[in-house]
Amino acid sequence: MSADYPVARPRRLRRSPAIRRMVAGTRLHPADLILPLFVKEGIDQPQPVASMPGVFQHTRDSLRKAAHEAADAGVSGVILFGIPAVKDARGSAADDPEGILQVALRDVSAEVGDAVVVMADTCLDEFTDHGHCGVLTPSGDVDNDATLERYASIAVAQARAGSQMIAPSGMMDGQVGAIRAALDADGFADLPILAYTAKYASALFGPFRDAAECAPQFGDRSTHQQDPAGPLGDAMREVRLDLAEGADAVMVKPAMAYLDVISRFRDEVDVPVAAYQVSGEYAMIEAAAANGWIDRDRMIMESLVSIKRAGADLILTYWATEVARRL
Repeated sequence: MSADYPVARPRRLRRSPAIRRMVAGTRLHPADLILPLFVKEGIDQPQPVASMPGVFQHTRDSLRKAAHEAADAGVSGVILFGIPAVKDARGSAADDPEGILQVALRDVSAEVGDAVVVMADTCLDEFTDHGHCGVLTPSGDVDNDATLERYASIAVAQARAGSQMIAPSGMMDGQVGAIRAALDADGFADLPILAYTAKYASALFGPFRDAAECAPQFGDRSTHQQDPAGPLGDAMREVRLDLAEGADAVMVKPAMAYLDVISRFRDEVDVPVAAYQVSGEYAMIEAAAANGWIDRDRMIMESLVSIKRAGADLILTYWATEVARRL
């Protein structure tokens, strides 16, 4: 190739690993990562989740160990999901001070609370016998306002147990405001809320429902989770409402299929934006790698870089500890 003027050659900045590292526009750091962890009441050994290779339902002891490993790797936070021995229609175990989630919060906070942000999912689906995210009406619909009362009580119970951030995931109208008011009234005005703001009714949640034992016993969650085909304006309305009600950070879930939403949030809001790389995203990569169809390590990093490049400040991922050690 010839010309009478200097020719731009983009490949000059790709010619070696050292140069590529120097000019990389997207950088992952261990502090970007949050590790989801499952803890189950009444087991004496960690139980592998068949649809999520490498993920376990933990005992209290193994949970502490996993949290400690995450902290040592530099992960910034852990989010706990509790699986009680007994479930009922109102999810009574969710705000029981001696329930598995509150006990686990106290355990993990004592273990690593000075090194990582310890939080828990604030919802009901893991605790109800019907598997839905709230209190049901006699006709089987989720009762929004009755559910808000339960969320407020759960948030206060988690705060008293040592949760350093509240993460409501149920997608009820007004959930952030109800939780903020309850926390403030109980002396937790300084406790931040990470709102699951744009949580979509996705097909990618299946393995999580195995891990948390929370598949709906009937129907689905399309009446409260966002429609994957809905207009982007729906997500923007949700984020404006959550911020007005007192959210301190916002989340998009899942991540892979909603990079456009992550990007729009990052452009529009001035609070941290989190993205949840959900169980289905994890399981697809692990399954394809197990079959020899993709390079596992490269695919994990590529997927996380894409989420970071889209604008996520924080990424919830089941690979958090592994990737943090690699960075």
